[in-house]
Amino acid sequence: MTLAQLKQLKQNGEKIACLTAYDANMAHWVAQAGCEVILVGDSLGMVVQGHATTLPVTLEQMVYHTEMVARGAPDAWIVADVPFMSDATLAKGLEAAQALIQAGANMVKVEGGLPVLPLVHRLAELGVPVCGHLGLLPQSVLRHGYRTVEADEALIAAADALVQAGAEMLVLECVRSETAETISHSHAVPVIGIGSGPDTDGQVLVLQDVLGLTIGRTPSFARNFMAGADSVQSALRAYVEAVKNGTFPES
Repeated sequence: MTLAQLKQLKQNGEKIACLTAYDANMAHWVAQAGCEVILVGDSLGMVVQGHATTLPVTLEQMVYHTEMVARGAPDAWIVADVPFMSDATLAKGLEAAQALIQAGANMVKVEGGLPVLPLVHRLAELGVPVCGHLGLLPQSVLRHGYRTVEADEALIAAADALVQAGAEMLVLECVRSETAETISHSHAVPVIGIGSGPDTDGQVLVLQDVLGLTIGRTPSFARNFMAGADSVQSALRAYVEAVKNGTFPES
């Protein structure tokens, strides 16, 4: 899978399926199910390590998990999160991106809008594909909680700025459906939604939510695809099929 192929899927109106994965075994099965994109998310801090937030996840840990996922799914487009404070300065952000790309990621994901524009611009100049993340920002949970705080107009402006700076994919988390649709239709880059309605170019969920393995409260926008499935593999295929045919998420 290449970035050009992902952009072609968007142009053709075909939905893009994405899931998180954190190890080689599950990355293999996620890719086999038909997911074009695998996100090595700092969500591993919560669903793998047992933390209450993503904040304890280190760059070294992200590199370790990215290496495993890259070995398990060498043909998928792998996006790796730049973890908390690893992009606090331009120099640190460049070092983090270098480490994740050298670990096997095809693209790095950074949270936020205006503050990360210098990093996005410099990475684009250096040929590093960047995914922006807007809406609910898990790395800002201590200040804002698990909610989207920016107004629709600010989110649209931030998306415009990220793409202009060189971002070649966007993730919108818990953004109003109408706003997510506007952003998706305004840019040629793929826009992937999570809890942001059905009108983005693709969907992403945390793997454990899809398999009904989440400890504690499952996000309201998620769906347990293991319900009625006879295997993990069939549940993953059901997720991909639901994204592709537009039955997930529901309008």
